[in-house]
Amino acid sequence: MIKDIKLAVLIDGDNIPSKYIKEMMEEITKYGTPTIKRIYGDWTKPQLGKWKTILLENAITPIQQYGYTTGKNATDSAMIIDAMDILYSEKVNGFCLVSSDSDFTKLATRLREEGLVVYGIGEKKTPNPFIVACDKFIYLEILETEDDNKDGIRTHKNVKLDKITPKVIQLLKNSVSDAADDDGWAFMGDVGSFLLKKQPNFDARNFGFQKLTQLFKSLKQFEIEQKDKTTGRFKLIYVRNK
Repeated sequence: MIKDIKLAVLIDGDNIPSKYIKEMMEEITKYGTPTIKRIYGDWTKPQLGKWKTILLENAITPIQQYGYTTGKNATDSAMIIDAMDILYSEKVNGFCLVSSDSDFTKLATRLREEGLVVYGIGEKKTPNPFIVACDKFIYLEILETEDDNKDGIRTHKNVKLDKITPKVIQLLKNSVSDAADDDGWAFMGDVGSFLLKKQPNFDARNFGFQKLTQLFKSLKQFEIEQKDKTTGRFKLIYVRNK
């Protein structure tokens, strides 16, 4: 179960705006229980002072890291060293690396080599090497949301949504085909898994939809079918290429 997954959340305080923290911590609970929560930075700097209340409200431990050398990012080094210590302590099943810095690409790769799940969280400016090194990458901008509209589509504050291009359509079609049975029907959960394996930053919210099913329903190239489960109140959703 998701709740049995213990996560270490390591935040690059020099690289992440404080305004996203509340929504980010809520997002992380979808994937597991954040048992270790640390944020790294030089807390003697005035610009990091605004973090104080946010850290207390979210029980995040600040780790002091002085910038010993001009031009070198000491915060990155401290996060990487801590991550390896946590890895070998075997206290967690996965990591959330919160940064928009490609310097954590090798760390994400190393953690996955050890069999741990790695979630990356950062702004849309994040370089692609770090994104693809993670199992799943979530953009901070899509977490800052307004209310759902009448069509069930969640709008975003000052966020430029991605366009559904022919390339995106082809990615969806290929993923449906990969997960499909002999009749062409694919379970939506399996399709989502294939999409993340191919493109870790794929998220229906990037296109303005709260759920993957809503994204597929908006496209004429696919048909959707719902089936009742033999037990429980949830429906199983299947998709097929037209």
